[in-house]
Amino acid sequence: MNTQERIKEIVTSHPVVLFMKGTAQFPMCGFSGRAIQVLKASGVDKLTTVNVLEDEEIRQGIKEYANWPTIPQLYVNGEFLGGSDIMMEMYESGELRQVLTAAV
Repeated sequence: MNTQERIKEIVTSHPVVLFMKGTAQFPMCGFSGRAIQVLKASGVDKLTTVNVLEDEEIRQGIKEYANWPTIPQLYVNGEFLGGSDIMMEMYESGELRQVLTAAV
């Protein structure tokens, strides 16, 4: 299975997936930490995280998968939502909670 297939399997087999630097308990960058805070504030309790620092193929492959250059990246029901800034905008507008509530 190649990297793109692995990523597709991850994002399609879990309702909410965050590709991030570090873990939910120990984010390794500010943007990943903010993403976790936004998701928790939005009521997410079933979150799958993928630490891109542990897998260089995933770290590079996820940027190609969504054609998005930065990490973190949020996927809901297999759909790419965006990175940290987009998550923050969606959170502030209330849209993120609606999308996540529908997903779980």
